[in-house]
Amino acid sequence: MTSPSPNDPAAVALELERIRRTIEVGFTRTDGALALLVQRHDQTDEAIKDHTRRIDEHDGRLDTLERGETERQKRAESRLDTLERSRWPLPSVAALVALCGLLLSVWTAAGR
Repeated sequence: MTSPSPNDPAAVALELERIRRTIEVGFTRTDGALALLVQRHDQTDEAIKDHTRRIDEHDGRLDTLERGETERQKRAESRLDTLERSRWPLPSVAALVALCGLLLSVWTAAGR
């Protein structure tokens, strides 16, 4: 088989068709790769938005905790205040009992 002449219009057309097909396949692969990259970029953007939203929620909850504004913290503070108010006479009562014991000891010792 002899090679066709480079000036043969049919051979030129055939080579141009092969080149066009090769370029078309390359563009198709490139378009597919770009579409995949765009899809991954969109997924990453959605993940970043979700993470940002969750971080903002956590920041708000942390601020509430730091300010002591949760119901649990308010109940605990109220309970602590109640306990502190109910305990205040205990040191005074203990001092009175100790004083009575001292006076009783002195009176007993003086009576002998």
